[in-house]
Amino acid sequence: MEKEYLLRERPLRALFLFALPMIVGNLFQQFYTMADSMVVGRYVSENALAAVGASYSLTNVFICVAIGGGAGASVLTSRYFGAREYDRMKGSISTALLSFLAVSLVLAALGLSLGREFMILLKTPEDILNMAVEYLNIYFCGLPFLFMYNVLSSMFNALGRSRIPLYLLIFSSVFNIVLDIWMVRSLHLGIAGVAWATLIAQGISALVSFLIFLRELKSYPGTPKKLCSPGELSSMCRVALPSIFQQSTVSIGMMLVQSVVNSFGPQMLAGFSAGMRVESLCIVPMAALGNAMSSYTAQNLGSRQTGRVREGYHAALRLTAFFAVFLCLSLEFFHAPIIASFLGSDGTSLALETGSSYLRFIGFFFALIGLKMSTDGLLRGAADMKLFTLANLANLSLRVIFAVTMAPRFGIAMVWYAVPLGWLVNFLISFWEYRTGKWERKLS
Repeated sequence: MEKEYLLRERPLRALFLFALPMIVGNLFQQFYTMADSMVVGRYVSENALAAVGASYSLTNVFICVAIGGGAGASVLTSRYFGAREYDRMKGSISTALLSFLAVSLVLAALGLSLGREFMILLKTPEDILNMAVEYLNIYFCGLPFLFMYNVLSSMFNALGRSRIPLYLLIFSSVFNIVLDIWMVRSLHLGIAGVAWATLIAQGISALVSFLIFLRELKSYPGTPKKLCSPGELSSMCRVALPSIFQQSTVSIGMMLVQSVVNSFGPQMLAGFSAGMRVESLCIVPMAALGNAMSSYTAQNLGSRQTGRVREGYHAALRLTAFFAVFLCLSLEFFHAPIIASFLGSDGTSLALETGSSYLRFIGFFFALIGLKMSTDGLLRGAADMKLFTLANLANLSLRVIFAVTMAPRFGIAMVWYAVPLGWLVNFLISFWEYRTGKWERKLS
């Protein structure tokens, strides 16, 4: 079957074909937030860019909860798909959708009620606090759409249909950019305009995705015994919760050290915020390879093809090396114009210097996060979550402790020196678990 190419194609070709739509799609998803930053930075003010940047560390936690939850829940779907247990597959899908709908509503209510308190705890500068809270309040209203879309995207990927989320992301990203410019330049809504644009674009994309997914499910036989099965929910949580933590590690770490960055003032915050947006864009291929390894591993273990998993892992490492070299060269030569595109003609030299320095440094270390994500993806796909969770906890803890203790004493550069250090420790722990071979028996 065409939909079973992860089980039959050569590993390198299968992973590349599967990951490519996710890479392109995730790039467009990053354009949501990048468009917000570029539009407010160029057409509102540098303070508005700093406000969106101050909000980003918090909003990215919610994005990662949605992405991690979907990726974790899709492991069961991939396993049942590989084993052709379509009734259980449908049961796991309906359980995931209903569960994450409930989670998104709870998180939206939490964000709306405590958003300002979160930003105060993060030591957001007083002159951008109100703008940051205004942006967040609108963003939180769209959380159910964000969760629906990301969980559905993971389910499409679990079924080998990664092109469908790509097409929807291209549409919604272009639509979002058009709305950004219209609401800011024509309607003069300022920072609220980019927030409303994102909410509207994500909402339409989520609803269309849901309708297409319902039609896709009808092509498979079987009927779930329960729409929300406690047994499936328990199995899903064992994989999804550590996956949420893994996906959230970077964003939680950045949120915890945000107060350190904020203390250096709005100009450095604006430059660092622009750098973080570019970093998020650069790690998209690595994240896509990690998610591809999850579905690839789960499907092949479900069909008892353990040897193909190892071959796929080696293929993922080769793809990681290619992307890492390309990204390093791109940032080394083009870091200054990239940051300048966020700041506009009124950007300060301090903001430009901060963002450029960050990109030049971090560009040399994308191979580390690629190694980490591919290895983590294999362990997640095999439901081997103990060392997986420990590795990501070590990553988070090391980054936060290093940044919080070193940056006030030696400068803001200590914040980004902590990033590759955390990636390296995470990879070494996960790779040690991979070498033990315990993951081969987790889904047996």
